[in-house]
Amino acid sequence: MGSDLEIADIIVRFGKLYIQKHQPSAEKMKVLFNIMQCRTADMGGHQEHCDCCPEVRYSYNSCGNRHCPKCLAAKQAVWIEKLMEQTLAVQHYHIIFTVPHELNAICLFNRRLYYKALFSAVRQTLHSFGYTHYAVETGAVCVLHSWGQNLTLHPHIHCLVPAAGYTLDGKWKQIGQQQKYLYPIHQLSDSFKGKLLDGLKRALKKLNKYTEFDGYIQAAYKKKWVVHCEPSLASADHVIKYLGQYTHRVAISNDRIVSMTDTHVTFITKDYRENAQKKPVSLSGVEFLHRFCQHILPKRFVKIRRYGIYNHTTKRNLELQFVPVLSKVEKILSDKKKDETTAQRIKRLTGFDIGKCPKCKTGRMHIVRELPRIRSPSRTIQQLLYVLLQ
Repeated sequence: MGSDLEIADIIVRFGKLYIQKHQPSAEKMKVLFNIMQCRTADMGGHQEHCDCCPEVRYSYNSCGNRHCPKCLAAKQAVWIEKLMEQTLAVQHYHIIFTVPHELNAICLFNRRLYYKALFSAVRQTLHSFGYTHYAVETGAVCVLHSWGQNLTLHPHIHCLVPAAGYTLDGKWKQIGQQQKYLYPIHQLSDSFKGKLLDGLKRALKKLNKYTEFDGYIQAAYKKKWVVHCEPSLASADHVIKYLGQYTHRVAISNDRIVSMTDTHVTFITKDYRENAQKKPVSLSGVEFLHRFCQHILPKRFVKIRRYGIYNHTTKRNLELQFVPVLSKVEKILSDKKKDETTAQRIKRLTGFDIGKCPKCKTGRMHIVRELPRIRSPSRTIQQLLYVLLQ
């Protein structure tokens, strides 16, 4: 790898052709526009000087878009820490709910409807299995992903499920201690299959669209579904950090992009059928952007959700009290965090000191001048992209 290429470069090179061929929605156009402007002079920023050497640095603002690969590292570290503050200090299971590709047509027709049904089926399945197998209200932290390694559409949900639950008589109960998997895999798969397909049928019938997609649903009924259940991993904080790798990902990160020509983009994928061996894949630039934009979530759609004992409303209604992971692993830092700055928090969580001089490594960078954001004339996003990509 080692390439300095970014998704923004691909948008600049192939964005106009992509717009002309696929006519993307305003929602997708806005995402492309934000990624292209992220950490450039257009976003504004500030000029910094080192107090020990002549080094001058210009730092530009981030776009903050959740689909931008530049804006996620710090958010991920903060999210992991926050989750550790609210998670039981017990073992956790990693469960992945996958869906056959026959249903992708429904997802492309209405992503909001499809993802909503997917989350609902996962919630109902885990809720019912908690009561039928252990007679407890259990919980889960669920994260939606929509892509495969080669950017194809592959919706699935990663779940972090605690090996504990709350009984009807108001007591905590350890579950899944004597078995490799929390729930029987085949039963879990069949239950999830029935709930999701039933939910999709109901949703499509409300829109009078069921007959158009009946063939896809019937084909999905005939398929064998697989829910991936991984054995309970080490300590709770280890599992949380493991799941944290999945939370603030985008379809592809900049470090996977290898090269770009006048027509194609080459990037690295992992072939899980061959022990996750890394292989280069080349796509036309327009097809690359088309696949990337398939994974742009609907506006304000929540991709990380909490259910059961991890849902804030359920915790409040049941008056749940439990000792979180953080109180055991970082109790000493709890008071210091209240007064720390954003830069201090980023350094503590990621190890990167944004205030240190990149040249002399000893001085501190200080802001000496604010750089205003460049404001364009009032135009639609599509008009702005056409102007910038000419």
